Amino acid sequence: MAEIRLDGIVKDYGAVRAIHGVDLHINDGEFVAFVGPSGCGKSTMLRMVAGLEEISGGRLYIGDKLVNEIEPRGRDVAMVFQDYALYPHMSIAENIGFGLKMRGWKAKDIQRRVTDAARILQIESYLERRPGQLSGGQRQRVAMGRAIVREPSVFLFDEPLSNLDAKLRVEMRTQIKRLHAMLGTTTIYVTHDQTEAMTLADRVVVLRAGHIVQEGPPIELYTRPNCRFVGEFIGSPQMNILSGVVDRSNGRPKLRADGVALELGEVAASDGAKLDVGIRPEHLSWATPDTGRVSPVVDVFEPLGSDTMAICRFGDFELTARLDPGITLRREQAIHLDYDPANLHYFDGESGVRLNAA
Repeated sequence: MAEIRLDGIVKDYGAVRAIHGVDLHINDGEFVAFVGPSGCGKSTMLRMVAGLEEISGGRLYIGDKLVNEIEPRGRDVAMVFQDYALYPHMSIAENIGFGLKMRGWKAKDIQRRVTDAARILQIESYLERRPGQLSGGQRQRVAMGRAIVREPSVFLFDEPLSNLDAKLRVEMRTQIKRLHAMLGTTTIYVTHDQTEAMTLADRVVVLRAGHIVQEGPPIELYTRPNCRFVGEFIGSPQMNILSGVVDRSNGRPKLRADGVALELGEVAASDGAKLDVGIRPEHLSWATPDTGRVSPVVDVFEPLGSDTMAICRFGDFELTARLDPGITLRREQAIHLDYDPANLHYFDGESGVRLNAA
């Protein structure tokens, strides 16, 4: 195992800068997820750690070794790709052990490593089959097995579950979480799916346009996003955002916009300041006309069994609420919702930066 340190890492493609001086320290044994929209640089950063992309500037350390100029095979990392990259003409056992064979390992030692990896991943019964005889989830386990047998210092996962259906993604998330708990290997996991990042990682790194926007434990990014971008990106369904101006004319502050008023808690914003207010769908609750703070109109509702999603119109805004499954809704129904002002998130209307409570 090994820690990973990125000191001022830069990646240029000609005149275009893709990664802008990133600093990041990943602890020995830590599971870190890189998330962000397409083109944010998360896969580029992973490939630089792997040695598959040249570093344009800065220093990259794995353990205490500077690896900028070291070839991938000398970095003691193992990578699991999105497309499995298995050899179709080889058996599963041969696929898992192929890297060791190329390194000149003895057959009996390869067999022992392959058997151990297959047991960990619960694929012992597939070792004599070919990749074409396996499901997508089984093939991804084989790809993970090929990484495990090397016993590397670092695991690198590049969107490994994106080709799987929803049920298999959940199953494989559990498998990857269990694997990390067993092996304790330092892991970087790249995904566009923030649910994967939240459920798997010890720490989540949110990237945007080649910059780290925020990094920290998943619950910290959920409860205290440092800007509107992170607030909207982390959490599913997405955080509701209402934009307007602060009105302090009647004592308690309100957000006024497009014919609606939203009661606020104390926020460090002056009267007339532009403000974006975020509230998560799960923080809106069913209320009566007397207790509701907002009264939107139902546009679409989605019964999900465990809960019901109500997508509503509130003035010119769209407001999503996660409600109890027993609530009956109909389109164009006026409903009443309540919230605790302590659960509101405040962002500067110009910069998007988080504002503290007053």
